[in-house]
Amino acid sequence: MTEQQSTPAGETPNEQVVEIRDRPAARRYEVTVDGVPAGFADYERGEGRITFTHSEMDDAFAGRGLAGLLARKSLDDARAAGESVVPMCPFYRSWIQRHSDYTDLVPEDRRAEFGL
Repeated sequence: MTEQQSTPAGETPNEQVVEIRDRPAARRYEVTVDGVPAGFADYERGEGRITFTHSEMDDAFAGRGLAGLLARKSLDDARAAGESVVPMCPFYRSWIQRHSDYTDLVPEDRRAEFGL
């Protein structure tokens, strides 16, 4: 499984293409597998901040690590944009708890609120 922005020419038929895209108009990140929607993470943006409010993965795609890829991509984008992160979504909260290298994205004065 590879995370990509688009399908490369000459891809092998049994290799699945995972795409993760920010859809600002819908206020969500979406993950697809071979063009099929697999899950999403809803967010709200404020000045210098992104709040992840809800995320879902289709049961048909469970156990493939897609939720983690979605979290990593969206949090990496927040870091690159200089945004702080408010993990109101329970999945995002627990993912950041397990990946301490992302704790710095959560404002220091709110970390205790999220068990960080």
